[in-house]
Amino acid sequence: MKFKFAALATVCFVTAAHAQTTPPPPIANSPEAQAQAAQPPQQGGAQPVIDIVGGISAPMPIAIPAMPTSAVVDTPAGSTDVLGQKLADIITNDLRGSGLFTPIPPAQLRTVAFPEVTAPAYDYWGGTGAQSLVQGYVRANSNGTLTVGCYLYDVSSKVELIRQGFVVSPGDWRRAGHKCADAIYARLTGEGPYFDTQVVYIAESGPKNRRRKQLAIMDQDGANHRFLTNGQSIVLTPRLSPKLNAILYMSFERDRPSIHIYDLNSRQDRTLVANVALNFAPHWSPDARWVVFSMAVGGNTDIYRVPASGGTPQRLTTSPGIDTGGSYSPDGSKIVFESDRGGTQQLYVMNADGSNQHRISFGGGRYAAPAWSPRGDQIAFTRMGGGAFRIGVMNPSGGGEQLLTNSWGDEGPSWAPNGRVIIFFRSAQGSGRPDLWTVDLTGRATRKVPTPLDGSDPNWGAVRP
Repeated sequence: MKFKFAALATVCFVTAAHAQTTPPPPIANSPEAQAQAAQPPQQGGAQPVIDIVGGISAPMPIAIPAMPTSAVVDTPAGSTDVLGQKLADIITNDLRGSGLFTPIPPAQLRTVAFPEVTAPAYDYWGGTGAQSLVQGYVRANSNGTLTVGCYLYDVSSKVELIRQGFVVSPGDWRRAGHKCADAIYARLTGEGPYFDTQVVYIAESGPKNRRRKQLAIMDQDGANHRFLTNGQSIVLTPRLSPKLNAILYMSFERDRPSIHIYDLNSRQDRTLVANVALNFAPHWSPDARWVVFSMAVGGNTDIYRVPASGGTPQRLTTSPGIDTGGSYSPDGSKIVFESDRGGTQQLYVMNADGSNQHRISFGGGRYAAPAWSPRGDQIAFTRMGGGAFRIGVMNPSGGGEQLLTNSWGDEGPSWAPNGRVIIFFRSAQGSGRPDLWTVDLTGRATRKVPTPLDGSDPNWGAVRP
């Protein structure tokens, strides 16, 4: 799938002193924008920053009024005035969902006139309790694209913190809202962005003993949902390529398990590992050149790797028992996996070539579904014990273990690209009906992800360019 998200560049907009008379900001990457971008941003005194080390005591109050438009124009995405409200809603939902921000209630959000975008009413916004203010605008361009401006202000210091402009096709207008939220989140927290991303997962429906499972993809907030398979064959464990152009998954086509790759651009599907044996649990390498997976041969299950282009699998583990669930470190040098070679299901780490295999989990219970953080500093997992499944994290040497959830059936963690948030699926006891959830590293900010059907096996993709 190709996205027409053009000219994603930071642009330097008009100053507040000229807000009443200066035309709207130039389109990103134009000569005017390049010249203005060389100017330094405004500087002020103390600026708001969220300290998230060890958690946050109180989310930051932030005002996000509707974005005005220079002229109401009907577009394929809707009129520009309606889009201004929808964009503010997207930014609001993204920031609130992070658990680090408290958006000011709608009743306190005054209407912002177009000239006011670069000349904030600081006294008013200060009276609402907001520490930060997000303002912007929407403009329809003559070539059919939309320009979305995004500004962040420090209310108490009365200074501009960021200014960005996005030129998008009408079909990608939501991405401009996510990009704006990403810029705000990164500026105020010091963390990497994660809102302009997609999630692949298994959409489930039907009775408990005969579930229909389909491959599906959507934005991280549940929008732009699409089914990619028709449910005639059971599919499991989808993994979005680091290059965002393909999905790796397991299929039971013709009742014989095999590993497939679905190309998002051509919408073509190909078999990567033929079903000569039971093979499952595929994972990409960080450069998308390799795939690690598990294969059962002669009563023993081991981890193998194969070029993503196809070829002969190379065996990486040889211990008796079941070795599965390989996940690469972000530099591609190591793989974490699960094995019952010691008598119980535990986590192990090895070099990418299979050498230096050693156990890292030593807590109570069993461990499964390890996933290495994009930052490289932690490994997420499912821990099973006392009749419950919980999501936890530990460092790559096995120390610092922390359980983040406390429900009955939480499984299958996958990291957001900034390494601070985890998506997983949760089932109520005895229901057989899973839903998608997210949790942050404090364990306090949880969010249910909306899906049209039940959902399992989520995998979070990288930030889109």
